[in-house]
Amino acid sequence: MRGNAELPHTAEEREKRKLVGCCASSKEKQNQTHLHDEQPENDAIHEFTTLLSLIVQRYEGETSEDQFHGEGVACFEGGHIYKGMFSKGLMDGRGIFTGADGWKYEGEFVCNMPMGKGTYTWPDGSSYKGEVYNGIRHGTGTYKCAINGVSYTGQWEQGKRHGKGAVYYNLDKTSWYKGDWVKNNREGRGVRRYPSGNMYSGEWKNNLRHGEGTMRWLELGQQYVGMWQNGDQHGRGTQFWIMRRADGSQYPQSNQYTGDFVQGQRHGQGTLCYASGAIYEGEWRSNKKHGKAKFTFEDGHVFEGEFMDDQMMPHNLNDNKAPIALPGSSILKTDMTLNIECLLEKIPEGKLGTELKQVEFVVLRQASELRSVYSFYSRLGHAHSPDNPFLLSRLQFWRLLKDCNIHHQGITLTQIDHFIREDATPAEIHSPFTPMLLRRLLSCLVVVAYHTYHKDMESQNNLLAACFSKLMTDNILPNSKNVKGFLFRQPDCAVVAVSFLKKCWEVYQAYCKVSAPPRDDQTMTCRHLLWMFKDLHLLDNNLTTARLLQIITAENRDPSNLSACLDLEITFLEFFEVLLGSAEVKCQRVAEGLEEAQSPSSPDAEARRVIPEVAAPLNHPITPEISSSKTVETGKSSDTAEVSTAQDVVTQQDVKTKVTKKPQSAEQRSKGKSVLTRGIESKDCEVELWNQTIHQFFNHFFFPAFEHYQLVSRNMKEEKLCQEAQRRIALAKAKQRATPS
Repeated sequence: MRGNAELPHTAEEREKRKLVGCCASSKEKQNQTHLHDEQPENDAIHEFTTLLSLIVQRYEGETSEDQFHGEGVACFEGGHIYKGMFSKGLMDGRGIFTGADGWKYEGEFVCNMPMGKGTYTWPDGSSYKGEVYNGIRHGTGTYKCAINGVSYTGQWEQGKRHGKGAVYYNLDKTSWYKGDWVKNNREGRGVRRYPSGNMYSGEWKNNLRHGEGTMRWLELGQQYVGMWQNGDQHGRGTQFWIMRRADGSQYPQSNQYTGDFVQGQRHGQGTLCYASGAIYEGEWRSNKKHGKAKFTFEDGHVFEGEFMDDQMMPHNLNDNKAPIALPGSSILKTDMTLNIECLLEKIPEGKLGTELKQVEFVVLRQASELRSVYSFYSRLGHAHSPDNPFLLSRLQFWRLLKDCNIHHQGITLTQIDHFIREDATPAEIHSPFTPMLLRRLLSCLVVVAYHTYHKDMESQNNLLAACFSKLMTDNILPNSKNVKGFLFRQPDCAVVAVSFLKKCWEVYQAYCKVSAPPRDDQTMTCRHLLWMFKDLHLLDNNLTTARLLQIITAENRDPSNLSACLDLEITFLEFFEVLLGSAEVKCQRVAEGLEEAQSPSSPDAEARRVIPEVAAPLNHPITPEISSSKTVETGKSSDTAEVSTAQDVVTQQDVKTKVTKKPQSAEQRSKGKSVLTRGIESKDCEVELWNQTIHQFFNHFFFPAFEHYQLVSRNMKEEKLCQEAQRRIALAKAKQRATPS
């Protein structure tokens, strides 16, 4: 029978009925569990564990023996409502319990407790559907969080993820974990896919990679297989660095390290096999080769001895003992072998072997940095490539020397061309297009070092090594990669400027003069350059003689000493950079026209005012040598471990970014994107401005003026020849008339 909705009126009946032991609390406990990933798992899980007495204020439904029995609706104090089946005064069977603050359970009840299969929903839209025991999730079920898109499907125990299960951390399901769980923690075996696409498969403990496992860095082409401890590579393991190859790339296959790791770093005994075929076997300390080791070069040469901070440690320069190497061979790899016969001729015969070995030791110590310098400068003027298939040219070699202020040491670039001439013909001595392999660059630097510093180092026992050490310490290391001048300072502009090289080289050759004996080459001086600008009528109100002299002497040690500068010989690099500097001055009106095209108050104009000066990027190559001192430290936390060892083989600068904890509003994000877009547009505008400036200068001023000058010169020469021929004819006729018949 159905009960009356009215409450009893007698004193005894006025005692309100109670349902004891109901599972539902008016307040839900919300767990926010962080899984130590790139993002927290804020899954808004509600646990219902509080037992309390719910007092029925109103009941409507079926009864039996004065007890709620059958289908009915009960309203409780506090605003809770239950609609469903009752048995002997208790909620039992299927029903819906709605909490006063909006949460709801729909499913099976046993003796006032949610038990069996059911569905929880919460006011924020989150839900759980699955098995329930004593009011909490227990068995198999699916939880979905409406706040951040996190979802979990799998086994539960006492309200916690426990057993086998899969969690997705975002709506598009690109970030997930599938595997074992212990009390809400990843523990056991499982697979984790990160938003970047990187993946880890292996053992876990307390939400951290722990035990045996494999980590793959998809974008960076790296993989680690081995032991982990508390999120770090720790124990024995193997790491691969797979080198990408563009068409014509010089890098094959991959580097591979097998050995000991300690807290994410190579530490202990290990073997590193390079893609080139070289092998390092020995001790490591904090990601660096350090201790006793054996290094086998790709050509089979062997070095056995001490390493310190990633560098081979041959004996002191004043000690004639050498590390073990194959009999009669250089300790340098084949691509670094020195050819310095021109210098060895100046060394007493008894010291030749020692001098050569000692300078090789210095080169070997600096091998990693020298390779990086070669790769950096060989990229200048080329479009971006994923690795570096380019050879260094003499033009780039000149730029390296000028960046390192070699021309401030009382030696000119044209003199250096003669010092490193070897078998070059007179036409090739100063050619900017001559290619240079790495071993050629190293040999040239040793020669440059000798001619720059030999007078200061005459008292040293090992002259060549001492000179080269000073060149590296004083010039190369502190100054290289800081690109100066007009040609290469901005990479995007340099790619356009080099398209004018060949035609400008023809102009340079046309104005070169034959050098005085015993030299047999042709060179240009600053004075000749001034005459050329005058002959071609390039000087005007913007590009005056004084302004041109400032451009010519901009990189000189003493720009004010004009008399000394005018007779200095200049290479094609210096000639071409003067042209580029002149273009910026002479074609100012082109730049002003482009700038006026955008209003000063426009966003693009404002963006241009705040854009910092663009410096040449430090593009380091993927080389067979590891410069571990510049690598990103690996595996320090599971928050960052997916990128932890990403840069170990690539010699590069560490990049550190700060992430603000305070989230940005939509308006702030919109403004940020707008500023970034304007910045990119402004940079593109600068490149376009440069392109139009040099196009205007070369195609509308310089090349037409040179062609006109050549035409006038040819006409004058032909006219002179014609006049000379006419004069000879007139003399012949006069002579004929004077002769008696």
